[in-house]
Amino acid sequence: MKAESALSHCIEKLTSKGFRCYEVPTGADALALFRLLMDEINPGTVSFGGSLTLKEIGILDELRNRKDVELIDGFQAHMSREEKWEIRRRGMTAELFLSGVNAVSADGSLHWLDMVGNRVAPIAFGPKQVILIVGKNKIVSSKEAAMERMRSIAPQNAKLHGFQTPCATTGVCVNCNSPEKLCNVQMSISRCYPQGRIIVIFIAEELGL
Repeated sequence: MKAESALSHCIEKLTSKGFRCYEVPTGADALALFRLLMDEINPGTVSFGGSLTLKEIGILDELRNRKDVELIDGFQAHMSREEKWEIRRRGMTAELFLSGVNAVSADGSLHWLDMVGNRVAPIAFGPKQVILIVGKNKIVSSKEAAMERMRSIAPQNAKLHGFQTPCATTGVCVNCNSPEKLCNVQMSISRCYPQGRIIVIFIAEELGL
């Protein structure tokens, strides 16, 4: 299946399962759409999960420069781990939560691996609205392919963030039991409830890991 038809198929499946989906050509278009959605949702508080895609297209800079919302930012470099975790706990009750996705299956399901759970927990429940930003490279053919994709990118993620795991050294997931293992929590969402709570913006570019 060609990338364009795979993307359209995913959007059709996700829409039928209660997700609110958009497709845009570029990261710049996604940022413009995000601004429109911010005006529509008008959240008082916003938080986010770790995502290279959010950073790459400028959404994090946008949020940090806005004066009309309170940004619950648990990713500031000067903070201790304890401070970061406490702020991320607050983020679980933000009015709007933003994140990326590790993989999107052609059957219309979303998939993540997480180290602590601070990213996947608010996506599942808590914030009134969730916006997910997804590059076309995250689309896979099946749930099994989604798991394989997540296992393949885990070593890159571990190396990027300086974690001392076997995969960061070898580049291959060995399903380790390392104290710094990134793949402790796995989550899949097969349907959006309440309908429309999760907004998925697909970008026809390869973004993030």
